[in-house]
Amino acid sequence: MSATNDTGYQVLARKYRPETFADLVGQDDMVRTLKNAFAADRIAHAFIMTGIRGTGKTTTARIIAKGMNCIGPDGTGGPTTDPCGQCDPCRKIAEGRFIDVLEIDAASSTGVDSMREINRMAETRPSEGRFKIFIIDEVHMLSTSAFNAMLKTLEEPRPHTKFILATTEIRKVPVTVLSRCQRFDLRRIEPEVMLALLRRIATGEGAEIDDDALALITRAAEGSARDATSLLDQAISHGAGRTTAEAVRAMLGLADRGRVMDLFDLIMKGDAAGALTELSAQYAAGADPMGILRDLAEVTHWISVIKITPEAADDPTVAPDERTRGRGMADALPMRALTRMWQMLLKALEEVAQAPNAMMAAEMAVIRLTHVAELPSPEDLVRRLKDAPPAPPPSGGGPRATAPETRSTPTAQQPAAVTGSTQGGAATALAVDPASALARFPTFASVLDLIRANRDAHLVILVETHIRLARYAPGRIEFTPAHDAPRDLAQNLGRKLQAWTGARWAVTVVNGAEAPTIAETRKVEEDALKAEAAEHPMVRAVIDAFPGAKIGRITSLATLEEAAAAEALPEVDEEWDPFES
Repeated sequence: MSATNDTGYQVLARKYRPETFADLVGQDDMVRTLKNAFAADRIAHAFIMTGIRGTGKTTTARIIAKGMNCIGPDGTGGPTTDPCGQCDPCRKIAEGRFIDVLEIDAASSTGVDSMREINRMAETRPSEGRFKIFIIDEVHMLSTSAFNAMLKTLEEPRPHTKFILATTEIRKVPVTVLSRCQRFDLRRIEPEVMLALLRRIATGEGAEIDDDALALITRAAEGSARDATSLLDQAISHGAGRTTAEAVRAMLGLADRGRVMDLFDLIMKGDAAGALTELSAQYAAGADPMGILRDLAEVTHWISVIKITPEAADDPTVAPDERTRGRGMADALPMRALTRMWQMLLKALEEVAQAPNAMMAAEMAVIRLTHVAELPSPEDLVRRLKDAPPAPPPSGGGPRATAPETRSTPTAQQPAAVTGSTQGGAATALAVDPASALARFPTFASVLDLIRANRDAHLVILVETHIRLARYAPGRIEFTPAHDAPRDLAQNLGRKLQAWTGARWAVTVVNGAEAPTIAETRKVEEDALKAEAAEHPMVRAVIDAFPGAKIGRITSLATLEEAAAAEALPEVDEEWDPFES
């Protein structure tokens, strides 16, 4: 425990900062490695500590600095992992007065000039200690030039010089620096260890605080010891005597977890009115709408994990009755509903963060969640459709429509794909006999194939939507343009066809043709298919189950088979033996 500040109150995060490796909690692997290194006299010349905030990076650096300079109460001790805390170097390092231990904030000393000064100081011998130690905090903030200037000294420092670097952004540290240091990754502190630490500190301060309150603090700290002790300090002051879970919840702006689970249960049951009432009650009690949605997302994740690994319910930060409810919900809810809830909550959190009124956005999110919760799963929907009675015949008295037949033959305006020979001939047309060149295009559909083979998508759209064909013969096209057709459509089409075929094409505009365009013909056919499909009993049942649903697109079985055949790998008659000569 650090020395008490005689000039006033000292916050718990500083008062209970670990002074030895025995006091450092949650980092057993690192402590074991360092103890073995000290015992074998294999102390590295440079260390780098990384991890989230408040896990003990700078604290570990100070403990290492004290251990390497400790001389023991009698002044005859050597480097140790258990500094005495009584000798002059230990006391001065704890108070920040030891001249040979320099703590440097890289965030305020980012330039190469600061690194040059450090390099010069590293060359000098210690003034009063065994080692001169440089602790550089937030080392990732150094500039590229400063890192480069540091490399030589970091790789081959003087025997009396040690470097200890600390960072929360290890990916921003150049690999050339990492390769010169012994790296330690400090882990988040486990909830069980954090709860024991907070209870020990609360007992040391003589504070009465409920276990549920400590669990809330542990969950909010997210594995950071400094955050946890700071929140505990605030909670003790907030409680003014006995600190309860309700007081901590109010201090953190959290909703009651039990009430959050009530809200979650109402949403999953599709009770929109009850869910909105519960949301309003939690908001009136002081909970933040964003915090409520975060808690809902946390509950969704927790229940999903319990469904996969039931032992996850044994979380020490969760009350026993909540564990029982969590197991029950995990057994009752399908994983599909939980993953859908998670995705929609992520979207809702974005909307609430951007909305001018967070409560209104949260209410709209809850309404959407309850509405989606009522939708049947695909398995239930298929089961309902199979069990549903057949639909009555149409009122017109005609025969009831049957299932739509597959249509495998494309229309003249929708020909099949161009063969390889057509593509090759179109791409490299030569000045051949015009009659033989035009014989390859007996229908207007083959002209469209030619345009598609040359990948002129713009011309394909113009031809399909603006040409009302009056007469066609190989080498001659007569059409009436649609009302919004480009004026140069005929000239442009004739020029490109001549370039692709090597033969002259006469493309002329005439009046009076009333034939539909290819696009109009396709639309009529699609509408007929949709109307036919809409009369099928299963399709009608789907539309009845989902009011407002529409048929978007119909794909025939033959079309799917053609697409699958086009994408399939070619068959091999004989197996290939790679070792056959």
